[in-house]
Parts: sequence; C-alpha cells; structure tokens
Amino acid sequence: MKIYTRTGDKGKTSVIGGRVDKDNIRVQAYGTVDEANSFVGQALTQLDEANYADIRQDLIKIQHELFDCGGDLATVKKKGEYKLKQEMITFLEEQIDVYMEETPDLQRFILPGGTKAAATLHIARTVTRRAEREVVSLSKVEENIPPLAQAYLNRLSDYFFAVARVVNYRSNVQDVEYERSAIVFRSGRKKKKEDES
Repeated sequence: MKIYTRTGDKGKTSVIGGRVDKDNIRVQAYGTVDEANSFVGQALTQLDEANYADIRQDLIKIQHELFDCGGDLATVKKKGEYKLKQEMITFLEEQIDVYMEETPDLQRFILPGGTKAAATLHIARTVTRRAEREVVSLSKVEENIPPLAQAYLNRLSDYFFAVARVVNYRSNVQDVEYERSAIVFRSGRKKKKEDES
C-alpha cells in the first residue's frame, strides 16, 4: 500500500466534505490536535505499567478521543452526529478531581518539568491549549464547528496539568514553583472543609 498520493503537492488537502488550503485554520486546528496526540503517545512510552496503570489507561482512551476530535474538526459538511460526547468531558473532570486529591495542595504557578513523562505531559498540555485557541479562531470564520471541541480541549489541558503533577509525585520528584509567583491558587481541600463546617 502506498501512503503518498501526490494530491497535496500543490498546497491543498482533503477534509470531510471538500478540499482546502493546507494552511487553512481548520487544518491547523486538527493538525495541532494530532500534534498533541503524538505527545500523549510519547508520554505512554515513558510511563511503566506498575506505577501508572491508571494513567496509561486514561491516556490510551484520550488518544482515541483526540482522533475523534480531529475528525470532527476536519468535517466541513456535517453528516450525522459528531464523535465528541459530553461524557468524555465529564470523565476528564472526574479524573482531574481524583488526581488533584492525590497531589499536595498547590498555591503558586509551577514550572513545566520534573520527570521525562511529566515534562512530556506538560508539552501535551500547551499544545492542547494551542489547539483550543485555533478552534476559537476557526469558530469566528466558519459555522460548522463541533460544539464540544472547545470545551473538550479546555478540560483536556487541565487534565494533562493534573496528571503531570501526579507523575512527579509518584516518582518522588517535587514540582518546582515559579519563584516570582504570588499565591494564585486557594486550597480546594481547605475550601471544602470550610463549606462543610
């Protein structure tokens, strides 16, 4: 099977429902989603099954969802339902809550880094943020936008942040606080106790 077609040699590419320029904002958006997915794949190679089985399971699920997201974004002419569903966002929110409970309270901004896997997850986080920005830009010029793409990517970037912290924590590697950061996060656990009292 040949993987090259030569059909894109003049700067055009196929999307679902037509052809567009390769620098079209839609192509940039789903291309950035693909870039984030590649960093998720790299993170998986850096996480062993013994200590990170739960996170690995999440990340494999997310890789499939990122393909769903890319396919939704590549759709110019809508046919049928989009693949992104609300339950995918709900799952991310639930996992974020679980992982944030596992790690020490956070008060200040932290620097991306720590273990190799955590650093890779921080890259996935920032690339996902870029994808989110590109979806926002796309929504300003085109009408056919998957309604959940922006929310999914927003929540996914938060998920990567939470998981990067867990990876460092389980590896006994301390997050490095940005030294000129003010206190920007209020302890969620402290607030919960206050609400319950």
